[in-house]
Amino acid sequence: MITTEASPKVTHNEIIKEATPTLAGTIARTLADPDSDRFSEDDVQFLKFHGIYQQDDRDLRKTQKKFIMMIRGRIPGGVMTPRQWCVFDDLATQHGNNTLRVTTRQSIQFHGVVKSGLGPLVKKINEALLSTLAACGDVNRNVMAPPTPAYTQARAQVVEDCRRVADALKPRTRAYHSIWLEGTQLNLDDPANKDFEDPLYGKTYLPRKFKTAFVVPPVNDIDILTNDVGFIAIVENDQLVGYNLAVGGGMGRSHGNQATYPRLADVLGFLQPQDLVAVAKAVVTIHRDFGDRVDRKHARLKYVVQERGADWTRAEVEQRAGIKLEPARPFKFTTAGDLYGWHRQTDGRWFLTLFVETGRVKDAGNYRLKTALRRIAEKSGGIEFHLSPNQNVILANISDADKTAIDALLAEHGVKTENQASVLHAASLACPALPTCGLALAESERMLPGLIDRIEALCAEVGLAGEEIIIRSTGCPNGCARPYTAEIAFVGKAPGRYQVWLGGNTAGTRLNRLWKDMVKDPDIESELRPVFTRYAKERQSGERFGDWCARALWKEQPKAMN
Repeated sequence: MITTEASPKVTHNEIIKEATPTLAGTIARTLADPDSDRFSEDDVQFLKFHGIYQQDDRDLRKTQKKFIMMIRGRIPGGVMTPRQWCVFDDLATQHGNNTLRVTTRQSIQFHGVVKSGLGPLVKKINEALLSTLAACGDVNRNVMAPPTPAYTQARAQVVEDCRRVADALKPRTRAYHSIWLEGTQLNLDDPANKDFEDPLYGKTYLPRKFKTAFVVPPVNDIDILTNDVGFIAIVENDQLVGYNLAVGGGMGRSHGNQATYPRLADVLGFLQPQDLVAVAKAVVTIHRDFGDRVDRKHARLKYVVQERGADWTRAEVEQRAGIKLEPARPFKFTTAGDLYGWHRQTDGRWFLTLFVETGRVKDAGNYRLKTALRRIAEKSGGIEFHLSPNQNVILANISDADKTAIDALLAEHGVKTENQASVLHAASLACPALPTCGLALAESERMLPGLIDRIEALCAEVGLAGEEIIIRSTGCPNGCARPYTAEIAFVGKAPGRYQVWLGGNTAGTRLNRLWKDMVKDPDIESELRPVFTRYAKERQSGERFGDWCARALWKEQPKAMN
C-alpha cells in the first residue's frame, strides 16, 4: 500500500507488511543467534502471524526483564487426537511452564517459553499435524466449531465445514515452513519472495485480526455473535440444510475511547452449504478492502459494518461471493454453557466434560489434571480431546468399556467427574492477564477464582445461594474472555481496580452495559450487595440476574449504563 501526500498516514504495521509480505522478517536469523534473548520490534509483529507473542515476566520487572514467549496452536474446531495431546503435554513440560492453557477460541497456549525453546516447540507441533500459523496476527484466526458431541448428528458436517473454511482462509506464505520446519532464513532478495502477494489477503493482509466460528442452535457455546463472521447451522430432521450468516461482531474496545465499543454481529441471511467458502472469503475481503489501516483501534470489521450498514454489507457479500442470500431462517439460542460430567453422544458413545478453572490444565497438590489427561491420552487411542470455548476439556467417543476405567483414573488423580465446581465457578471465564500479557492493566486469571468465592459468600448472604450467574474477567478492555456478553464482567482498568459491566444474557444475544467505571477489588462485595439484594427481592419467577438488570436496573441508570 503506497500512500500519497494527501492520503492519511498508515500505521507502522501496514508499512512493514507491505515491505515484507512473506512475513519472514529476520526471525530465522534471530532464532539462530545464541546471544540474543529477544526479537526486534518489527519481528515481534511478524511473529504474531506465526502464532507467537513476545512477552516478558511482569512479576520480575522490578529486578530484571526476562523475555518469554506465548505460543498459540491453530486447532480448527478445537479437536485433537490423543497423540497430539501428548505432544502438547510434552512441550509444555519441556519448554513452557508445565501448564497447558485452554483458550476461549478452542486452542491451547504455551506460556513461559524462552527463545531457545521456540524452534523445537513449533516444529514438534507441526510434526503432530497441527500448526501455529495464523493463530495470531492480521489474518483469520482459529476457526471455532461446537465442541459437544450431542444434540444432532449434523454436528459432524458442521465440524467438517469448519475445517474446510479454516484451510481456505489460512495465509499461503512459505516463510512459515522455511523458518519452523526447515530452519532457514527465507531469501528476501529473491523476487518471488520480495514480490509475494497472498492470493486472498494481498501484500498487506488484513487491517486487524479476524475471527470465524460455527454454531449449532439452541446451544450458543461459541458466543457466535461476537465473531467477525459466524455461521449458524440450520438443521432440519437431523440434516444440515445451510447456514444463517452473521457478520460484524467483536469484543475489543479501549478505555476512554468512545469510538471503540463491543458489538454483536448482524444476521444477514441464509446460504447453502456449497457457498460456504465463497461467502467466508467474501467477508474476509470486505475487511481487507474497507477496514481502517490508519487507526488500529478502529480497524476491526465491526466498525465497517456499523458505519456502512447491514444492507451495504449484505450487498457486498453477495457481489463478491456471486450468490444471493436467502432470508434468514428461524433459530433460537437458549444457553451458552457446557454440559459438565458424563453424557451420551448422539451415536450412543459417551463424552465427559471436565471443568478447568480459568482454562489452566495443571497439576497442583492432590489435583493432578495434567497428569491424568496425559495418562488417558496414552491409554485411549480412539477418543478425541475437544477444547471448549468455555475453557474446558471434553473427552469424546468413549466406549462403555472405557468409561469406568477413565472414571477411576481421574479419581486416582483427584479429578471429579460429577459436582466438579460450584455453579458460579462453572460459568466463569478469565483471560491470562498478569504476569505474562503485556496489555494487562490488572489481574484476571489469578484474581477471578478467589473473587468468585467471595461473590458466592455474598450470594448466600442475600438469598441467592446456588443461582447461576455468568461471570467473566479480563485484565484490560480488549475482551479476550468475551466479557461484554456476561451477566457480570470485571474489566481491568488499573492495578486492583475494575470496571463492572452488568446485564448480558445466557444466550449470548445481548451486550451488557457499564455499571461502575472504577471499583477497587476490596470494595466489590459492598458495591454488589445492594444490587444482589434488590434482585433477590424483585426478580420474576425464573428471571436470571442479567435479565433483571436489563429490565429493572438499566431503566433507572441509563446514563451510567451506556
